[in-house]
Amino acid sequence: MSAAPVLITSRDNPFIKSLRRLAQDSVAYRKQGQVWLEGDHLCRAALERGLKPATAVFSESFWSHPSVDWSSVAIKNIVIPDRLFAEVSGLESPAPMGFLIELPLGHTVQPDVPTVVLDRVQDAGNVGSILRSAGAFGFRQVVALKGTAALWSPKVLRAGMGAHFGLHLIEGADAGALDALNVPLAVTSSHQGEFLHERAPPYPCAWVLGHEGQGVCADVAARAAFSVRIAQPGGEESLNVAAAAAICLHASAAAWASRR
Repeated sequence: MSAAPVLITSRDNPFIKSLRRLAQDSVAYRKQGQVWLEGDHLCRAALERGLKPATAVFSESFWSHPSVDWSSVAIKNIVIPDRLFAEVSGLESPAPMGFLIELPLGHTVQPDVPTVVLDRVQDAGNVGSILRSAGAFGFRQVVALKGTAALWSPKVLRAGMGAHFGLHLIEGADAGALDALNVPLAVTSSHQGEFLHERAPPYPCAWVLGHEGQGVCADVAARAAFSVRIAQPGGEESLNVAAAAAICLHASAAAWASRR
């Protein structure tokens, strides 16, 4: 049964102010305990993973002529004028609908799960791309150490393209949290360690991806079972961290597949 919509027209309405913060402030979700998913792609991805949105928000024009029946998926429906939706949105080309979901953040490290560790990876696009690779290659846990871009920020959500909803995500961890892992830590480096193509990486394991400029910190590197680098015959100084992550995670998944 569809929830009857609530119409809100004032930009000073408390709900609109809260929504604006979630859409435009990268860490507002931590205080508010909710995440804003803007656009039908992210909303569909959340629904496919069984998430029930607390609130669905629609522009007036979209609500009048929806492409699919979105009216029955949320506990509460809110409709706002198109101009107000554009003002709230954090996008250059605002989407006409979105969901508010409860923040599904994990707190406990799962010890035996294939894991990606983000050590102060600061670019939101890189973080989102790494989350997509993690999901694609069977790494179901991501541990973000302090200094990493906020995992549930709007920019990381957009770059993740829905990968968030299939992952166990922990953020704000310190290096000591990694001691709970029962899988070997593999550290990536641009200049030291074995070449990735010369050894079959273990699976499960925990791949550590470091800061875009400084790499993996000494405290984390000291916990690593081994360090690897990626052959670059083209001679570039280093790879983008998201590209390096995709290569490493695929190598683990391929090694696992070859042993089956």
